[in-house]
Amino acid sequence: MLRNRWLAVVATVAFVGVAVTVIDASFDAVLHFPFRTLVITAMISAVVAAAAWIAVGRIDRLGRDLVERNEALESRNAVLRAVYDVSLSVAGQKDPEHTIAVIVDYARNLLRVDAAILALDTPKGYLRLRAGSAIPGVLAPQKAGETPPDYDQLDCFVMPGFEIRASSPVKHGDKRIGTLALASANARTLEPGEMDTLSALATQVGLAIEAARLQDELQELAVQRERERIARDMHDGLAQVLGYVNTKSQAVSQLLADGRIDEARSQLAELGAAARAVFIDVREAILNLSGTGAAERGIARALEEYVTLFAESSDLAVRFRATPEAASAPLSAATQAEVFSIAREALTNVRKHARAHDVSIDMRRSSTEVVLRIKDDGAGFEADLLSRGREHWPHFGLAGMRERAESVGGRISWRSRPGAGTEVELHVPVGGTTRHHALERSTPLHETKRSRTPHQAVRSSAGAASEAD
Repeated sequence: MLRNRWLAVVATVAFVGVAVTVIDASFDAVLHFPFRTLVITAMISAVVAAAAWIAVGRIDRLGRDLVERNEALESRNAVLRAVYDVSLSVAGQKDPEHTIAVIVDYARNLLRVDAAILALDTPKGYLRLRAGSAIPGVLAPQKAGETPPDYDQLDCFVMPGFEIRASSPVKHGDKRIGTLALASANARTLEPGEMDTLSALATQVGLAIEAARLQDELQELAVQRERERIARDMHDGLAQVLGYVNTKSQAVSQLLADGRIDEARSQLAELGAAARAVFIDVREAILNLSGTGAAERGIARALEEYVTLFAESSDLAVRFRATPEAASAPLSAATQAEVFSIAREALTNVRKHARAHDVSIDMRRSSTEVVLRIKDDGAGFEADLLSRGREHWPHFGLAGMRERAESVGGRISWRSRPGAGTEVELHVPVGGTTRHHALERSTPLHETKRSRTPHQAVRSSAGAASEAD
């Protein structure tokens, strides 16, 4: 292109030079000054005018192209700004239904229409209203609590006098799952940039719907996992102790029938100890079922509150401390939930099996991770078994704790030996989508001490020799 431009310049100069030379040589005897000068000037002016006309035309075309490209860029920027605004608005939303409603509302406001509706495809080929944003009197009336009716046309969702002016498919992958449509009373054709905005918002809606589906599946999995844990705890704890109580009660009845009063009293004492152990297990189960709320309150605060209740329930002296850096670390909601579950499992092992008097929990942060240490002065166990494979581990509870840690990119280790207590150390990476305000609270040194009572003997008699569960 640059080469052609220079060739045009050189050709024009050459033409002018040749023309001047020919005129000067041919008309020297015919035309005298000033006529010869006028002819040369007229010829040069004609050439310059022709070149200028061509150049101006070219510049005009380039200007129009530039304006069109600038308008296209402005339209594209408007789409990006709209999508960015939507992303900021829905960022951090935990309720996908609210996210979908926000996007539909943005579609109506950004594109300046009377109504925006989201209709999803049903298995029978009909459309069902999922969300709508409209000025009063646009959407078809529906009774409170009534299931939205199915229709075969988008216009059925709006009142007479309003029509669907534009729509964009909502997809999950390559499969269409619904339609995001705009309705208004006045006839209007959307510009290409506005259609791009509608398409981008439809894509956002598809992602939000998929997020809602995944959240439902995760909730179902979480419920199933919690049911399995409760069943396991009941089998390993309550069911065994109740079986023990049943056996002891039969033995007491037989001893009383035989007149062996002293032996019956001894059996009743053991029966009472077992009943107190069951009572502690039930109180802890209720505490665990009450929910953590770690994502809302922050893992440090959730652990602090749990430790307080655990100390009161178990009659153990438990100290908890989290540094300000650890309390404010940006951990994802999933990471916080797993950290809480691992700490809860470790404390349950201490109560059931360690025969400990004191427990300390420290939470600190390094540059890339949060470290949680749980240490007790209990019976301990052979930590060397952990290096021989999971089939040699004392109980499968340790495997579950390790799986929880690895599921969020963390790692866990145990240091213990018989008679020297146990230290559990958990490392989880810093990062995630948890909102910072949920972790702003710095947790001070918290200590709850309870005097040891005869209930500790109950825990010892009910628990196993190994500290690992």
